[in-house]
Amino acid sequence: MTEKQKMLNGEHYNSRDPELLSMYHHARKLLKAYNTLDADLNEERNRLLSDLFENKGEGVWIEPPFFCDYGALISVGENTFINTNCLFLDNNKITIGKNGLIGPFVQIYTAEHPLKASDRIIRNKNGSYYLTSSKPVAIGDNVWIGGNTIILPGITIGNNVTVGAGSVVTKNIPDNVLAFGNPCQIQKKL
Repeated sequence: MTEKQKMLNGEHYNSRDPELLSMYHHARKLLKAYNTLDADLNEERNRLLSDLFENKGEGVWIEPPFFCDYGALISVGENTFINTNCLFLDNNKITIGKNGLIGPFVQIYTAEHPLKASDRIIRNKNGSYYLTSSKPVAIGDNVWIGGNTIILPGITIGNNVTVGAGSVVTKNIPDNVLAFGNPCQIQKKL
């Protein structure tokens, strides 16, 4: 089994694997071009995002700068707006539905590490590396994620949800609710 297959299966994998590093470097080239492109070059912006992402719906708008690990594991639905300085660590699938609003500085994490240092740090003849595993994140349709929110690995956020600014989402959120806080909690049905 390849390190990429392990990564997508949620197993521990070596992120310094040549295949994963190749994906990482490819994403860095596309992100550098995207993040420095003149704002009025919409066709080129769309082309770069289509090359970067697994799937990109019509009408997706991402304010630069935007950051991710691979890009190839991200799917964004039509008419979704992602504001400036977002960071998506796509070590597993990140799926965002249609008509989403993602505030500035939102961070979506799919990667995690063993808590115990002796389990996390692997030493071999070539030096050290860190064991990593990952879980996918899914965000439904018509969702508004407030600025500076952090979404942890393995989270599912339902449809028609509003997540208040500055939240840390540690548990799944069902459809049609307002949720906020650290940790993020459901406040009321919408």
